[in-house]
Amino acid sequence: MSNDITDINIGSGSTQGTGGRPGVTLVLGATGKTGRRVLARLRLRGTPVRPASRSSPTRFDWSEPGGWDAALRGVTAVYVVPPSVPGPVHAFAARAEAAGVRHLVLLSGHGADRWGDSAFGLDMRSAEDAVRRSGLGWTVLRAANFNQNFDEDVFHAPLLSGGLALPAGPVPEPFVDLEDVADVAAAVLAEPDRHAGRTYELTGPRALTFAEAVELIARASGRPLTFTRVSPDAYTAALVGEGLGEEEARHVAEMFVMMERQNISGTEDGVATVLGRAPRNFEEYVVRAAAAGAWRRRP
Repeated sequence: MSNDITDINIGSGSTQGTGGRPGVTLVLGATGKTGRRVLARLRLRGTPVRPASRSSPTRFDWSEPGGWDAALRGVTAVYVVPPSVPGPVHAFAARAEAAGVRHLVLLSGHGADRWGDSAFGLDMRSAEDAVRRSGLGWTVLRAANFNQNFDEDVFHAPLLSGGLALPAGPVPEPFVDLEDVADVAAAVLAEPDRHAGRTYELTGPRALTFAEAVELIARASGRPLTFTRVSPDAYTAALVGEGLGEEEARHVAEMFVMMERQNISGTEDGVATVLGRAPRNFEEYVVRAAAAGAWRRRP
């Protein structure tokens, strides 16, 4: 057995492998924002897990299908963070079924079926189609924008510099906490049969505009932060200037265009349905991150 698998029985709720033994759960994107959180929770539950990423002992790269079979060996459930291009998840699902996988849990985006003809999210919509068309059990987790985008991702550096400029207007976003997303994913992976064929929309308890989110961060951090609305083209140019590839920058900017056009700002009950409790609110996240010094300017 590979030395990156923790082989501990978690009881009757787990997906079983051959001979009644608990099957291994493969966590893709295991070093990423959701993957590392899901991995920690599964380990705490005693679930046999195999972390996989481009830098993990079990290497996984969406652009290198020759390595997929090794990652899938002995696996019965997979946490799938899809690639940024449409298509590969279809081939992956077929390989997973051939390897004996029973269930796929896919991370997707809030309201993906309401994105219309937007160029944004073709990767996630392709991945959803792939898992639903597969012969496997599946669960789709559609998450809103993460709270942690403000301290772990693309919005963090601008806030450290004093302000955030986005093509975001008055349509609010029901930001969701990554800790809730990971709690839901771990719960579903622990009892996949219970959640088979379900799509859960994961949001926070209320929607905020980006301007309101920045104001809350400013208050909790004690820093004078500003929010400025800019055009999608100006935002794309700014991202490219910061080193992002032009195609990826346009993809990010298109998200805001889609959000404004489709207005998918409503809150959903996915977190409560799976966990039996309300989702964490944005203020709780801001207090936690500010206390950890997330927006403290470095000398």
